[in-house]
Amino acid sequence: MLKSMTDFSTAAGVVQQFAIYGEFRDITPYGGGHINDTFMSRWDQAGTVLRYLHQRINHHVFVHPDRVMENIRRVTAHIREKLRAAGETGWIRRTLTVIPARDGSLLVRDTDGFYWRTYLFIEHAHTTDVASSADEVLFLGSSVGYFQKQLADLGQPRLYDTIPDFHNMEKRYEKFYGAVSADVRGRVKETGAEIAFMKENEQRGGILVRALRDGRIPERICHNDTKMNNIMIDDADCRALCVVDLDTVMPGTSLFDVGDLIRTAANRVEEDERNLPDPQFDIDFFEVLLKGYLSEARDFLTSGEKALIAESGRNITHIMALRFLTDYLEGDHYYHTSRPDHNLDRCRNQIGLIRSMDSQWEEAAGRAEKLCR
Repeated sequence: MLKSMTDFSTAAGVVQQFAIYGEFRDITPYGGGHINDTFMSRWDQAGTVLRYLHQRINHHVFVHPDRVMENIRRVTAHIREKLRAAGETGWIRRTLTVIPARDGSLLVRDTDGFYWRTYLFIEHAHTTDVASSADEVLFLGSSVGYFQKQLADLGQPRLYDTIPDFHNMEKRYEKFYGAVSADVRGRVKETGAEIAFMKENEQRGGILVRALRDGRIPERICHNDTKMNNIMIDDADCRALCVVDLDTVMPGTSLFDVGDLIRTAANRVEEDERNLPDPQFDIDFFEVLLKGYLSEARDFLTSGEKALIAESGRNITHIMALRFLTDYLEGDHYYHTSRPDHNLDRCRNQIGLIRSMDSQWEEAAGRAEKLCR
């Protein structure tokens, strides 16, 4: 994150290389994402102040920023044209709008080698980290189903894999065992219970990636990171506007998306909460979420996808627990942290959610099966 006045001067110079017209006012940090650094700038355009969103891309995570932006360009253009064709009003707020650089490219590189991008700021909207009502959960579920449906007919060529093996649990376990073996920060001893949990549940963790590889579920274009705070909500009517944070939009399975939404929307606490309630998993929110999702996705899902829809939430929660623990063992390089044990707290939160899911599993699986019928 930018901290010094020199850094802010650099940011101000970078954003003025984008095709934004008017007088530059200022730039400030915005949001609290785990990976990229995000900022908001203000511009005076003939007496009206407009805002723009800028992100300094973490090129250690996204090693091909140009491929990331090409995916985003194609996806947002496809959604925009579908909204226009359907006669939708307010389509400018229903998907991200990429602002190109003055030379026509989608990225600007600063003097330190970082790549930057710019979006039109979506006004009068917000995100949330914890679901507040069943009605909110319902439309969050439908918004993810609608997003997948919008992209179901995106043509060739195949989208780039912006992070290869992003949800490949088998690859994640290889990295985890490497981190345990190296123990570069001497943290293995204090994480014995978490490491044991991962080892005990390794076979169960690979269920989705095996089903995709074996052809029991189809490859689809999906978001791959549909946690609640990646869905913009309209301030006026509290309805979902659009899905944002499109860096990981790439081929995968629909179950990655619905699973991540289950992980966050049916979870009664924030991702890094230390004091976990019992139960942590809200089975009623889980049911309402699936109702919303299936209202848009039922017609295109296969029987194989429906059979694993309940498992998807537990699986993505497991992946996130493993990733948080691996990053903690490696020295907190991947995720932004604000305290020494931040990633460990996140891991324990996810493990707690899995155990809460397990304690209600028969009921949850039964409700999912009934809804899919």
